[in-house]
Amino acid sequence: MSKAAKLAAGQRARGDEPAPVGKTQRGIQSVEVGGRVLLALAQARTPLALSDLASVAQIAPGQAHAYLVSLSRLGLIKRDELSGRYEPGPLSLRLGLLHLENQPAFRAAVPRVAALAEAIGFSVAICIAGPQGPTIVRYEHAGFPLHVNLHVGTVMSLPATSTGRVFCAFLPSDALGSMWANQSGSTHAAMTPPSESAAFEAALNAIRTRGLESSVDAPSPGISSLSAPVLDGDGRLLLALTVIGSTGAIDVSADGPIARALLTAAHEIGTELTAVPSLSRSFAS
Repeated sequence: MSKAAKLAAGQRARGDEPAPVGKTQRGIQSVEVGGRVLLALAQARTPLALSDLASVAQIAPGQAHAYLVSLSRLGLIKRDELSGRYEPGPLSLRLGLLHLENQPAFRAAVPRVAALAEAIGFSVAICIAGPQGPTIVRYEHAGFPLHVNLHVGTVMSLPATSTGRVFCAFLPSDALGSMWANQSGSTHAAMTPPSESAAFEAALNAIRTRGLESSVDAPSPGISSLSAPVLDGDGRLLLALTVIGSTGAIDVSADGPIARALLTAAHEIGTELTAVPSLSRSFAS
């Protein structure tokens, strides 16, 4: 028997012979059903009750409960003890961050954000569009510690933060509407959408004109910030960079040195991605 024939025979004996082209490979049905539960949660982009998850995944509530127990044990899903709703668990978040780290826009931003934080002496956050709102996915510490709880995973308020208002100014209306609805539900207070507030829409137009936004003592007293969008060649928002520092120590003027350094970093990231058009679709799609 030839060496190739012996290798093929060994593969068959182990059951790992490649499936013929066009033939459907056998999988594990229970895993695929669990995947439908996770997909239902991902598509909803908001925590769901058991009955809603079961309905979207097209399985009986009793069956859904059994899957949720196992998925919770694995850390793929977790249950909020107050609301009883299910949301992504720590393992899901770790997998999401792993996927994020392989995105060209994120990879292009990380070294420039590190250099920016070192150059200006203030902390800088990279934020992307998450289901609940602008979400910090990288936080470069610099200077003195801030008395504010910011970390990877922090969701920024759309109307109350400079980061949030940048997203309001540059995100497509459908994506913004979903975030706005989620944040309105979580704050237990109605938030007027930008399209329904002439004053807020005027503020967003000003952000689009100058290319950045600032916050002073808001939403946390003693903390101020500057935020700028990273746009692709078509003007689509890929992510935002936000510089954060103590009020009085950080210059948040639109023509100051920190604003200029921030705009330069944002422009360089966008330019790098636009130079290779396929790369800019990593977050814009």
